[in-house]
Amino acid sequence: NKLYKGKATVSNGYFEFTFIVPKDINYAFGNGKLSFYAENGVTDAIGSEKRVLIGGIDPNGINDTQGPDIELFLNTDNFVNGGITNENPTLIARLFDENGINTVGNGVGHDLIAVLDGKTAKPFVLNDYYIANVDSYQSGEIKYDFTDLEPGSHTLTLKVWDVNNNSSERTIDFVVQASEEIKLDHVLNYPNPFTTSTDFYFEHNQVCSQLQAQIQIMTISGKLVKTINQHVLTEGFRSEAIHWDGLDDFGDQLAKGVYIYRLVVTSPEGKKDEKLEKLVILR
Repeated sequence: NKLYKGKATVSNGYFEFTFIVPKDINYAFGNGKLSFYAENGVTDAIGSEKRVLIGGIDPNGINDTQGPDIELFLNTDNFVNGGITNENPTLIARLFDENGINTVGNGVGHDLIAVLDGKTAKPFVLNDYYIANVDSYQSGEIKYDFTDLEPGSHTLTLKVWDVNNNSSERTIDFVVQASEEIKLDHVLNYPNPFTTSTDFYFEHNQVCSQLQAQIQIMTISGKLVKTINQHVLTEGFRSEAIHWDGLDDFGDQLAKGVYIYRLVVTSPEGKKDEKLEKLVILR
């Protein structure tokens, strides 16, 4: 069983690495195996070493009672808890522990586990999906693709153990919107209120699409004072910023007060959705 899998930089043919052996080993002494693979885009290198002894326990081992740090996202690190996705979201988990993440899977109940909607009888075991950061045994990332999730609200919980068998959990909520129809959510501008400029953002369920966004800003009485049209290329389910300098269509400053804006988003296939929100200008 793998005790550790990581990455190290090779410089002029030399490399070094460090990791802390997890508690979940067979304590009887025996030979372990180090397996190496390297590449630079031109040359591949491979090797192994079996003259390494593993076993026993350190009576002066590390005193550690703190579980790993977990950051959870779906699709991109711009994901907001409670946001929307399509039916096939990608889980992204960034992990850190001072002594390292346990991916051995030897100890009962010590796997990296994701549970969807509280279905603990059907966990997703993610040990093999953890990739350590280069030159670090302390941090790494999990990426896992879910498929064909049912439309509606979902909850995802990830449980992670460190090499000293301390655990941590993190939970996120999300809403699956079928991608046949475009759907907007979490439409906002920031800062709000603002004095000189603001940026508009929105979530949608059309991953990796070039969307056409139109923002119409109106007075409370309904008079149109500014129209913004912009193509928005999206890598995930949250848009890039759409900037506004606070000026009307004639380049004049708008008076302070409350305004209404309508966001209309159109997909390349002509699908549309729209939302109304408020903004406040301070002068």
